Amino acid sequence: MKLTRRAFLVTTGVGTAGATLGGCRGEAVATATPAAAANLQEWAEVRGEFDLAPEWIHLGLFFFVSHPRPVREAIDRYRRELDANPVMTIEHAMFVPDFGAMPNRVKGAIARYIGGRPDEIALVGSTTEGLAAVYQGLPLRAGDEVLTTDHDHYVHHESIRLAAERAGASWRTIPLFDSPDAISEEEIVSRIRRAIRPSTRAVGITWVHSSTGLRLPIAEIGAAVAEVNVRRPAARRVLLVVDGVHGLGAADPAVAASGCDFFCSGAHKWLFGPRGTGFVWGRSDAWALMRPGVPSFESGELFVAWMEGKKPAGPPKANWFSPGGFHAYEHVWAIPDAIRFHEAIGPARVTARIAELNGQMKEGLAGMDHVTLYTPRASSLSAGIVCFDVAGMSPPEVVERLLEKRIIATTTPYPVSYARISCGIMNTEAEVETALRAIRDLA
Repeated sequence: MKLTRRAFLVTTGVGTAGATLGGCRGEAVATATPAAAANLQEWAEVRGEFDLAPEWIHLGLFFFVSHPRPVREAIDRYRRELDANPVMTIEHAMFVPDFGAMPNRVKGAIARYIGGRPDEIALVGSTTEGLAAVYQGLPLRAGDEVLTTDHDHYVHHESIRLAAERAGASWRTIPLFDSPDAISEEEIVSRIRRAIRPSTRAVGITWVHSSTGLRLPIAEIGAAVAEVNVRRPAARRVLLVVDGVHGLGAADPAVAASGCDFFCSGAHKWLFGPRGTGFVWGRSDAWALMRPGVPSFESGELFVAWMEGKKPAGPPKANWFSPGGFHAYEHVWAIPDAIRFHEAIGPARVTARIAELNGQMKEGLAGMDHVTLYTPRASSLSAGIVCFDVAGMSPPEVVERLLEKRIIATTTPYPVSYARISCGIMNTEAEVETALRAIRDLA
């Protein structure tokens, strides 16, 4: 008999027949009575699904979100199963009868939401972890370069720098615009296209900038990169890597059709997913070019190859890039519940609501003489983040003054910092007006 993980578990008695996730709990584990389903076509009831302190106006939830009720209940349900019978629950969910049963269920929900296929998805703990996995996996060598922009976040730049230095490659940044009030999709795409050199192996960009709220035209950038690749051999084509965390859940979720090669995102922001979870979606032919850096628990073929003393038969696949080790499974397994919550509301309705509330905020700020708005007012160039300055006040001072009125805002963590607010589906038009009055009073 071939020595596999499953065979080992069966022969040692761990893979007991009939054990199922949710069916191997002890009798002492109580099953919570589900709360009555909310009418998610009413925004007031959507707000009620979040356990937010009602005395505050929460305009920073893009940073770290509150779990909605379905996600809280799913986490608690899985926690109870793990506490009641941890070995049986984990073995059945992860290894018996098939490797990756629960991870594949999670990936299936993500693929349903973003497009693509479950086998194109690696599960990670955050956007940071996903970006690191992608850039460390690139087949870079001396003389290659990675192109990115001046506007990307610290973790994106650092992921590139560390990978480039390790490979003896280089990296370069470019500005996508000269002034926040002179931004166009055509100029953004043109600058990226002109900056690609023969040595460029990857282009790293961010879908929605947390520095200014700018939303990039990913599909148009993807088409421009594809034009470059027409004249390149497949093994040396330019790969487009997207940090998508501030767009996922706030804009059209069909990212697998956007023209990028890799899309990295945490789930604990606009998707309202469990904290400490995320994923990387990649094209199968792009994964095949990569080099995994951390052992995975989600691929039976990797384990079998190790047991048989062989090198895994390539090419690499997405599930080779999900970091192994034991994780907070009650959070990972609850990702589908966050996606079902979005689907019950309607992704198009979510996007439209976010655009409506943030449009109201931008128009109000644009009409104030003492305020400088940095986020484009056009909905095609923005999503759910609004950045601004108040004359005569530093961004931290603006945030402190708003906190005095129980309005939660943030500052952008960049060399040039702005005050930053964000409206999500848990906010209301009245809250937007209250925030605008408070900012108007800062004059």
